[in-house]
Amino acid sequence: MITPAFAQGAASAAGGADIALQVVPFVLIFVIMYFLILRPQQRRVKEHQALVKNVRRDDTIVTTGGLVGRVTKVSDEASEIEVEIAPNVRVKIVRTMISEVRVKGGPVKAA
Repeated sequence: MITPAFAQGAASAAGGADIALQVVPFVLIFVIMYFLILRPQQRRVKEHQALVKNVRRDDTIVTTGGLVGRVTKVSDEASEIEVEIAPNVRVKIVRTMISEVRVKGGPVKAA
């Protein structure tokens, strides 16, 4: 006769490999999430930081709130820039709130 204690002990001896097989799906899920979610997000953050860092005077910008304006004053050490949103209407905007920088310049000439 096999006692219940022996039966449980035999299952736990082979349990080391069993635990490893149970952990593998979680590791795979984490690896997939890293490549599909975290890496692209880190890349977007770096691109946004470069975009904000390279804002210059007379660039047309779009803020996260939807305001479109022309940059009138930029200070490299300050976290704010001055933007003209209408003639003689200037506001200060935090640099991190810039969502898009449009190319400066006039309209394309008709040929």
